[in-house]
Amino acid sequence: MTLLPSTDVDPFGPEVLEDPRPFHAQLRDAGPVVHLTRYDTYAMARYEHVHAALVNWQGFQSGAGVGLSNFHTEKPWRPPSLLLESDPPGHDAPRRVLGAILSQRALRRLREQWFAAAEELVDAVLAAGPELDAVPALAEAFPLRVFPDAVGIPDEGRENLLPYGDFLFNAFGPRNELMEAGLADAGRLGAWVNEQCRREVLAPGGFGAAIWAAADRGDITPGQAPLVVRSLLSAGVDTTVQGLGAVLHAFATHPGQWRRLRADPRLARVAFDEAVRWASPVQTFFRTATTEVRVADTVIPSGQKILMFLGAANRDPRRWADPDAFDLARDPSGHVGFGMGIHQCVGQHVARLESEALLTALAARVETIELSGPTRRHHNNTMRAWASLPMRLG
Repeated sequence: MTLLPSTDVDPFGPEVLEDPRPFHAQLRDAGPVVHLTRYDTYAMARYEHVHAALVNWQGFQSGAGVGLSNFHTEKPWRPPSLLLESDPPGHDAPRRVLGAILSQRALRRLREQWFAAAEELVDAVLAAGPELDAVPALAEAFPLRVFPDAVGIPDEGRENLLPYGDFLFNAFGPRNELMEAGLADAGRLGAWVNEQCRREVLAPGGFGAAIWAAADRGDITPGQAPLVVRSLLSAGVDTTVQGLGAVLHAFATHPGQWRRLRADPRLARVAFDEAVRWASPVQTFFRTATTEVRVADTVIPSGQKILMFLGAANRDPRRWADPDAFDLARDPSGHVGFGMGIHQCVGQHVARLESEALLTALAARVETIELSGPTRRHHNNTMRAWASLPMRLG
């Protein structure tokens, strides 16, 4: 009998959140499955096993919650997501509706508009001078400019989107200081988000109105419609913000790759996916074993939580050559930064289009990108985020 490796390291502790790479390497080297004694959960960090578990929704369910909390034994702090925190058959219709609304084909109508918005933003940033903090000036500003308009929510209150998303992703972890810090405002933020999901609030022609139109056709129920809109507002901003921060940081620290993009702007989408692999803005998600599940030599008991380390899998040398390098010559397809299987991020094409627009505008106007001061991380239980990225644009 093989002894299951274990660790008492807290994956949600400040040291790991500041730089998870050493811990990820320890987990990968320890074995296919590791016991996290602090939370009595299992962990997987190697690409092979994380990928296999993500596509096996029958054995590793999302319906018990994709955070540490088990919805079978604990009451969720909000109604569960119909997409992220459900499994077939309840997952099927909402996913099908939102997948069609956010498909690459459906997004073509926004391409010209978003590219123009990116050019306007970059021109305004450059007019203010070469020094900037890329987090608020670019990574946050562009998604907050185009995505809420595309959903169709009013201008008033949009400042609530980022703190709501920050709390939501903290809530997937333990009830530590990060989650506690957001509890006082969680009720107000949640109420505001729920208000934006009503049919009467959403502008015609947007993603939100299209979701309600699907309810009118009977593709989903009227009760499901606001929860599907909520999924957009919950995960559609913060994740893209962190993805843009990741790709901007990657280019600022890899000038040769920036020159490669400027020489061939068609690489913008590859660059974003490589940054998502390299930095993994969404670091972890939980699954729950539906029955006894064997992974390599370990049998995970039914009902046990398993923490999937997406960031560790995306730098697993068993899968990727020179995994710590940010390289536009690499084919990053197959990374698990957007998840995998039926729960793979339904909004990934939106994020890719936003990134392509912003990177294309920058590549046409900016010869060099470099860090101009100390960077600062923003800690979150689920996301790898930047609080500050001082940069100089040449």
